[in-house]
Amino acid sequence: MATHDHYYVPAQSKWPIIATVGLLVTVWGLATWFNDLKATRPESHGPLIFFVGSLLVAYMMVGWFGAVIKESRAGLYSPQLDRSFRWGMTWFIFSEVMFFAAFFGALFYVRHFSGPWLGGEGSKGLAHMLWPNFQFAWPLLNTPDPVLYPAPKDIINPWGLPLLNTVLLVSSSVTLTLAHHALNKGQRGALKAWLGLTVVLGIAFLGFQAEEYIHAYKELGLTLGSGVYGATFFMLTGFHGAHVTIGTLILLVMLVRIVRGHFNAEHQFGFQAASWYWHFVDAVWVALFLFVYVL
Repeated sequence: MATHDHYYVPAQSKWPIIATVGLLVTVWGLATWFNDLKATRPESHGPLIFFVGSLLVAYMMVGWFGAVIKESRAGLYSPQLDRSFRWGMTWFIFSEVMFFAAFFGALFYVRHFSGPWLGGEGSKGLAHMLWPNFQFAWPLLNTPDPVLYPAPKDIINPWGLPLLNTVLLVSSSVTLTLAHHALNKGQRGALKAWLGLTVVLGIAFLGFQAEEYIHAYKELGLTLGSGVYGATFFMLTGFHGAHVTIGTLILLVMLVRIVRGHFNAEHQFGFQAASWYWHFVDAVWVALFLFVYVL
């Protein structure tokens, strides 16, 4: 196997360009889709644009990460580069923390500041003049403008599917930790079993969340257009669901690599990075369960 003692600098690559174009098209499609939903345009091109962008991103990820895996297996990565990867993943997770902090901050601001002001409370209670008959209470089942933003009939019961999903995700963190211990001890059979179970738990979570969304839309009238409660609910849970989907795919790739004999106690950064990401996603869900569903 080749060795590379110095900092490895790869050759010029097309993948950053494809990533940029793919992300641009994906966000463009998503924004178009949401705007057309608000404008009630039945023939929106947003979903198609979003699908094309997602395919570009998927193509980039398969190609780029495939190249990184080949370079790693060829022994081109030095300990210094390994430290760079760890710092890079650390900063990436920090950026994800700030991403969700923005949405949690919006939820906090609405619940404790702007909502009560519109209801006539606090030093800025003059905002109550906009809707004199509006009384603020959270969850917001009585919107200031029920014609433009029809309120939902009810909220999701936290002790049903949300609690089940909490159990599933917390359990998945346990099974992933057991898989990590098995990797460190060289127990390949246990590693495959625990990691496979983690993937199954992630898929089960996504299935139950899809069922919850169908219940919310069809039976409760809880949608993105049902006022600020519906908007914050779906933005937080929806982006989290997207992260769970990505995390499940990452863990599935790790499982395939392990079946092919990759990783050991000394060389396992790819598995560690996937574990960090998954544990972060689980921690976000616990906060979601408390502040979105329960409190």
